[in-house]
Amino acid sequence: MAFDVYLLAFAKSLLFSLATILPILNPPGTSPMFLSMTEGATDATRATLAARVARNIFIMLMAAMLVGSLVLDFFGISLPIVRVGGGLLVVSAAWRLLTTDDSSNTTSVKLVEAFTPEVGRRKAFYPLTFPISCGPGSLAAAITVGVTLHDSSVALSASRLVGAMFGVALLSLIAFLCFRFAVQVLRPLGETGTIVMLRMSAFILLCLGVQIVWDGASELILSILQRAA
Repeated sequence: MAFDVYLLAFAKSLLFSLATILPILNPPGTSPMFLSMTEGATDATRATLAARVARNIFIMLMAAMLVGSLVLDFFGISLPIVRVGGGLLVVSAAWRLLTTDDSSNTTSVKLVEAFTPEVGRRKAFYPLTFPISCGPGSLAAAITVGVTLHDSSVALSASRLVGAMFGVALLSLIAFLCFRFAVQVLRPLGETGTIVMLRMSAFILLCLGVQIVWDGASELILSILQRAA
């Protein structure tokens, strides 16, 4: 095959991975939740966490893309079940954000003292990476991208894989930038505006969690009805 065929496969895979995963991953929409869940952290701690979360996103998406479908088949788990379980985690995290009382200065001081780098490292994967930043919807989308990488030609499959890897790396970079500079983006809103923004984002996250649960439950109910018919 000519080199331009491999280059075209690389470009298509890169763009397909971005177009498929980016709207679901939605780092700009997730950054207010990241800011809310790291309340009390210093700028240095937030920067470290942003890098860790971005790295975790890359690893999770690549793992889902390469072996996600095989792992689900091995354990006998269907994508609808993953959506229901992951959606419930998103709902739980969003509910905690909505019910957090952050009105007093004393509370803020306690948060600063409590949110140490060690606490940040423990939260880097759960819940900041999964399910807040990279939830079941993003993993399902990555699995979908992974299915399209296979081809009878090994070289063509490798070109598609490299393109998808570059796409996921770009997604991780976008997530890092959104989380790293979330404070600067929300600063013009002021304290009251930021609180309102965070509450609205938490409510939207709650709705997304319910939607994910509903999508998974709907597929399960439909499969049951089809078997009964």
